[in-house]
Amino acid sequence: MEPITLGYLGMAIMFTLAAVGSCYGTTIAGNAAVGAMKKNPNAFGNYIILSGLPASQGLYGFASLFLIMNYLTDSVTMLQAAAIFGLGILVGLVNFFSSYRQGQLCANGIAAAALNSGNSEAENALLRKNCLQGRIKLLYISPERLMGEVNFLLKDINVSLFAIDEAHCISQWGHDFRPEYTQLKVLRKEFPRIPMIALTATADKITRQDILDQLQLKDPRIFISSFDRPNLSLTVKRGYQQKEKMRAILDFIDRHRGQCGIIYCMSRNKTEIVAAALQRHGISATMYHAGLSPAARDRAQEDFINDRVQVVCATIAFGMGIDKSNVRWVIHYNLPKSMENFYQEIGRAGRDGLESDTLLFYSLGDIILLSKFANESSQQEINLDKLHRMQQYAEADICRRRILLNYFGENREYDCGHCDVCLNPPQRFDGTILVQKALSAIVRANERISTHLLVDVLRGNYTHEITSNGFDRLKTFGAGRDVPARDWQDYLLQMLQLGYFEIAYNEDNHLKVTESGRKILFGQEKAMLVVIRRDKEETKKKGQRKKSVEKERPLLKPELREEDDDLFEILRAHRKKLADEQGYPAYIVLSDKVLHLLCSIRPTTVEAFGNISGIGDFKREKYGDGFVSLIRKYLKKQ
Repeated sequence: MEPITLGYLGMAIMFTLAAVGSCYGTTIAGNAAVGAMKKNPNAFGNYIILSGLPASQGLYGFASLFLIMNYLTDSVTMLQAAAIFGLGILVGLVNFFSSYRQGQLCANGIAAAALNSGNSEAENALLRKNCLQGRIKLLYISPERLMGEVNFLLKDINVSLFAIDEAHCISQWGHDFRPEYTQLKVLRKEFPRIPMIALTATADKITRQDILDQLQLKDPRIFISSFDRPNLSLTVKRGYQQKEKMRAILDFIDRHRGQCGIIYCMSRNKTEIVAAALQRHGISATMYHAGLSPAARDRAQEDFINDRVQVVCATIAFGMGIDKSNVRWVIHYNLPKSMENFYQEIGRAGRDGLESDTLLFYSLGDIILLSKFANESSQQEINLDKLHRMQQYAEADICRRRILLNYFGENREYDCGHCDVCLNPPQRFDGTILVQKALSAIVRANERISTHLLVDVLRGNYTHEITSNGFDRLKTFGAGRDVPARDWQDYLLQMLQLGYFEIAYNEDNHLKVTESGRKILFGQEKAMLVVIRRDKEETKKKGQRKKSVEKERPLLKPELREEDDDLFEILRAHRKKLADEQGYPAYIVLSDKVLHLLCSIRPTTVEAFGNISGIGDFKREKYGDGFVSLIRKYLKKQ
């Protein structure tokens, strides 16, 4: 190919993508503007101005044209042509995706924008101009950025409300304390007459009071809704080794075929390991953590939101601002550091009200590592206390929902009847002999032994660490070889919770027998332990997974007829097609809950379609004909 041809091809690509992006973004924004006008005619002017913004991105293309015109001569070199070609693709793609994002922003008919470091200086300058001219109705800004704008932008625009999201971050008692949030009290000083609202879903009583104090709110109205999420199941599995944990996760996902979910891990490395393991088993999965580039994190988040992947393996960095309604399950690969963290993370599931599952894995190793982190934190006492409460939840032998609700100050005097404890009440046995063997080994090792070495001593394992420390010469060496190592881990976890020994985190995690433990050791009291139960599928031979014989249908109320599975898939495919055409996540078009209601009620007219809960006038007019037509075709085949 001639160099000059290659150069012009680059320009063609640039202008094609620019035009497509601009038209696409403008169309979405224009539709949003019309929709907004129907709801609020007075706001139409503001919305329609935004609808023209995507088209302005074409300036990138024209600017690039002037830059490269000098190279488009007959003497252009192959190197110059290749550079022009690459620039054309780059500029065109930048233009397209910029328009795409702006179109998405306007899709719900709200003139919203975010002032942040992710924008270019030119974008932030335009944003400030639009704020000054009243074109922006909702401005997102971080506390850190807000402090720099208090005496500048905020003083020059007409602010009608300050809304502080994730308000628990203001409090030192919150699970995600950020000192910058405490500076927000300046808003009361500088703007005393402007209303302020603070919002959080994870604040206990002491945190709520601290929020009021930090923001200097005087006689505020307080609204507290129930913390209960009855559509979420609560299950805990403890003592699982890594391979056992992965087999259980694979079985869990197999029972939730076609349903998306989140796996929260304690470390970045673990998210990558788990995601890779799922991919090897043919499960579409991605990872999300703070160590990835911003582009990689954005890609992972968008793939998940738009149902291009079924599973995202993430650290706690994932989830803020995620409102994906059809997340059907959440797994915690490790124990969360607090009840607030746990509640917020399981709250990503079942936001459409349909039944969803949560699963928490928990091991002694989690406790040791999280305790180490808590001891090294600036809020040692607070973080240790919160971890202790989380540990109590994981090890509970009473209704887990009651524990969770009671933590947030919502007393429940009856059991939920469908958490794992309610469904399978634990049995206890006299474990005094087992406890005495473990405690005796700790004492004979001069209380200078960690949990993993203690298991090796009890099991009689001749490891290098055991022999080099002389632990193989202890009288208790091999005293518990009849108990599997995994069971010993579980029993030690129970002993820790019962207070028979404690972990000296400042002494290489060495175990110290407590006064309660000495009473057991010397036969003054008995130790009652919980009988360890394993799931049936976990007792199968290594490498064999239980196959699901039935396709599991998403749980919902009201229950669907058996034949509705096919109709649901037809409607879901149509929804996905519409979402792809418009650049929306599928759940934005219609939620899973609405699809299930359509399957149950089966409307055959547009009017009946519009009467379904969750479908307003706009969606009735936009989507009614297509969905009703599919339902009619389905019914004719019956």
